[in-house]
Amino acid sequence: MSLKVDVFWSFRSPYSYLATGRLVRLARDRAVEIRVRPVLPIAIRTPEFFNQVNPLWPPYLLRDTARIAEHEGIPYGWPRPDPVVQDFVTRTIPAEQPYIHRLTRLGIEAATRGRGLPFVDEVSQIIFGGKIDGWDQDSHLADATERAGLNLAEMESAVATDPAARDAEIARNQSDLEAAGHWGVPTMVFEGEPFFGQDRLDLLVWRLEQNGLAPRS
Repeated sequence: MSLKVDVFWSFRSPYSYLATGRLVRLARDRAVEIRVRPVLPIAIRTPEFFNQVNPLWPPYLLRDTARIAEHEGIPYGWPRPDPVVQDFVTRTIPAEQPYIHRLTRLGIEAATRGRGLPFVDEVSQIIFGGKIDGWDQDSHLADATERAGLNLAEMESAVATDPAARDAEIARNQSDLEAAGHWGVPTMVFEGEPFFGQDRLDLLVWRLEQNGLAPRS
């Protein structure tokens, strides 16, 4: 039987993106089920966060994520458009958010259809891969969804029938993340133990191997 890992993941988190390829390879090569559980980014959950954070943190994040991407050979660039609309001068976050709720609900729908990991993998590549200006335009999102084995029009139609149910699932994911002992993304949880950050994937694999992680047959 496969081991099971929950991955709490955000469409605005560059660290989530940087972890995803390794999670895909882990699920491909080893007998482990990776269950993606999308949550809203902290900018939406806690809009005042950016008024409280040390001003050195945002520029460090940009430097750090670019460095990790270069080290790992992962294409990377800050999204155009940003999944969260934000004024970076005032740090304010308007109530109107045309991207992040749509993306997160779609992530919930993909997970419900058993394709959560392929979906976030393909979509995060068009958002953070640094090659597409306007990932929300033309057929970029539909094409990424198709590569994940899903149909965007079908998913959007399903979400539109009951967006509140998807929002409730997003809220449950956030509650379960906090119950597991963390608040940030990506956080991988195995048997109730949280592993926060793309730099804890080796520790996660180590723990899985202690519990009999085997090659996928």
